[in-house]
Amino acid sequence: MELRHLRYFVAVAETRHFGRAAERLHLAQPALSQSVRQLEAELGTTLLARTTRQVSLTPAGEFFYAEAVRTLQGLDDAVRGVARIADGRDGLVRVGFTGTAAYDQLPRIARAVKQDLPDVALEIHADLLTPAQVDGLRSGHLDLAVLRPPVAGDDVETRTVAHERLLLALPADHRLVSEPALDVADVGFEDFVMYADAHSAVNEAIVRTCRAAGFAPRRQHEAPGTSVLLALVAAGLGVAMVPESARAIPLAGVIFREITGAATIDLALAWRRNDTSPLVSAVVEVLDTHGLFEVADPVRELGEVL
Repeated sequence: MELRHLRYFVAVAETRHFGRAAERLHLAQPALSQSVRQLEAELGTTLLARTTRQVSLTPAGEFFYAEAVRTLQGLDDAVRGVARIADGRDGLVRVGFTGTAAYDQLPRIARAVKQDLPDVALEIHADLLTPAQVDGLRSGHLDLAVLRPPVAGDDVETRTVAHERLLLALPADHRLVSEPALDVADVGFEDFVMYADAHSAVNEAIVRTCRAAGFAPRRQHEAPGTSVLLALVAAGLGVAMVPESARAIPLAGVIFREITGAATIDLALAWRRNDTSPLVSAVVEVLDTHGLFEVADPVRELGEVL
């Protein structure tokens, strides 16, 4: 059975007229009549009752018409679906987020994708450390990752999303809370709560910040993530430096303060450089259109090189 036979039959069933159906199909009427007869012969039953004045559906024809419409509609949907996938407009994208990035970047990303790519679903993997996200990209378990650069190797491409300042997180009853202004040197003798991961980009920024102020941070407690880290600060076990996106985590007992001399830390979107998925390319393009990425700052980049 050929698909064209189904389309020809549906046209006759809907117009109840071979001539009008032939015009609709841009087909000669004898060829249309022959195709319908071939279809009936293949099915072994009459689908259309023909008289000199009208064409009507037999009971078998009524049933077959409904099934033919459903089949053709399903095929058309499949064709459109393939086209959407090929154009990067349909499918599932798995996105990883590090630490507090999900709090301020996830809403921006999800809103942009929903607006421009409504048939694209996002599968979110939150609170992943940067090394785990890079492994996820390389293994194919993640399509995109919001992480803290740098990323070793040239197989992962990154674009900067934000430059976040480090903030000081203090217990609410800490003596420095009431100070009008704070400098990094003010916490030189404090106990620090830091991230447990040995490769934490935030920890590295904290160490750089403290060394530039003339001291090494006294690491007394470690936490696997920002939520636990702030809970330890609230308990009075020490102070911490965290990315400014940590403000989005409401926690009683913690006061955030800006601190002069603190470093900034980058947040970036990453994906496999050799990824041929049109879906990933489409999402990155949409995020670019919606202003997710930071515009390169030549002065800042020169300073980093120097």
